[in-house]
Amino acid sequence: MSNYKKIPFQPSFSLAQDVEKKLRSFKHKILVLSGKGGVGKTFISSMLALAIAEKGKTTAILDADIHGSSIPSILGLHGTRHYADEEGNILPVEGPLGVKVVAVNLMLDSPDLPIVWRGPLVSRAILELLSKVKWGSGDYLIVDLPPGTGDAIITIAQSISSITGAIIVTAPNMLSETIVSKAINFAAKNNIRLLGVVENLSYFKCPHCGRPSQVLGKSTGEQLAGKFGTRLLAKIPIDPLINDAIDQGVPYILAYKDGEAAKAIRSLADELISIVES
Repeated sequence: MSNYKKIPFQPSFSLAQDVEKKLRSFKHKILVLSGKGGVGKTFISSMLALAIAEKGKTTAILDADIHGSSIPSILGLHGTRHYADEEGNILPVEGPLGVKVVAVNLMLDSPDLPIVWRGPLVSRAILELLSKVKWGSGDYLIVDLPPGTGDAIITIAQSISSITGAIIVTAPNMLSETIVSKAINFAAKNNIRLLGVVENLSYFKCPHCGRPSQVLGKSTGEQLAGKFGTRLLAKIPIDPLINDAIDQGVPYILAYKDGEAAKAIRSLADELISIVES
């Protein structure tokens, strides 16, 4: 007779209740979404978390992009993994400035291993992850959502209670505006407060003459914000030092504190804190 002990199946509604209890002690829960890939949403999420932590706020970040988890790499968390305590709770990895980091990639034997799961399994995995992590308490939880408005985003929106609001990340072209609008409408339909729009890759400032150039096209961030009755929180410039930091395996705003994008991200953090804490 086998000594295998069957683990009881926990219904999704029960997992959702556990998630609510685990995350209750975070004062502010911020979703970062875009509706499309390629606009730098993950970079904004991770650097924003660090910029908030610099202000003395206890901060955590959840990489909810199951298929394309990259927060650990951007934060320079190489060779680190999640572990469990004696009670079976998953322990967050401590990142730079004490930021708690939770990501599926921190559970894999190798970060380049693909996760080949269908939508329902992804949703279940997110609930399991959120309910099993020993989050503790904190001031801010930043949730980096995957592109689109599919199963994963719906699961998070419905399972995390008392969401403070959502930040929408876009890039300066009309195609981004059209697709990102879907994410904004998703937030509205789920009664999630729209905190504002961040236009990433907004311009490039010449290091020689200081003249800004809109290399990706006309800025549409202000137009998008105005269309939906919200504010443009920040315009983040293109900075070649960002790629240098990623290649070096270090967080950009800590490695290049005086970088153009670093200054804009810190201004974004100030603006966000002012909005949610006022």
